Amino acid sequence: MIDIATDATQRLRAALVEVTLRRARGFERSVTLPEPIDRWLRSKLGPMVQGLFTVYERDCVLDALAGGIIFLTPHNIVDVLTTEPWLSTAWRLANLYLDSLGAQRLGSQAGELVGLSQGATCYVSLAYFDQTDPFADYVVREAAHVLHNCRRTAIGLPERRHCPMPLDIAFHQRETFAYACEAYSRIVAMGRDGESRQTALERHKASELPPDERVDHGTYLAILEEAVRARNGWRCIAKRCAPP
Repeated sequence: MIDIATDATQRLRAALVEVTLRRARGFERSVTLPEPIDRWLRSKLGPMVQGLFTVYERDCVLDALAGGIIFLTPHNIVDVLTTEPWLSTAWRLANLYLDSLGAQRLGSQAGELVGLSQGATCYVSLAYFDQTDPFADYVVREAAHVLHNCRRTAIGLPERRHCPMPLDIAFHQRETFAYACEAYSRIVAMGRDGESRQTALERHKASELPPDERVDHGTYLAILEEAVRARNGWRCIAKRCAPP
């Protein structure tokens, strides 16, 4: 029975790869990933890591986060679909890839996603580069999720008995934490001083807020208000989202 199950999985995976490549044929994107991609990711994720971790932990955390971001491209999609342990996840990744090309999906129920996280790995669609919202950054948001979803040892940090995760974030605040980190990263990029960051926050208030029912907009904006005024806004966000 194990042999039969293994053979069935291999056949399903081979069929998934074949159909994905067939539907992608004839669709092309002109998006070129930033080069070198590792340096680009580190510059994007560096401020969050520096703000949330001690000098002794930063390099380890940044290595793990930058190394865990995988953009789905024609060059790696076969490897990704072949090596992904879970067939259900491979199916969703195939749809992410086909969506980014404008090709037909594998199923009508596939959701509108920019990426997908699993453990310490974040798969990101090339649709990421189509984003026009100045306060959106899916890479930062999903990296923030990694910090409370995986164990410390999974990203190279020593175990801690009182908190096995890199950050202690209350379960009901996890989406708020990730969205706040995303927006704050953009606010920091727009202004170096308190006044310019406050101006950026006012722009954000007038724009589209997180379209997620798990995020209370009042709490979310209050956290960002406090972060903009704080000396270390990242620590402020983590503290506001920690368990009582």
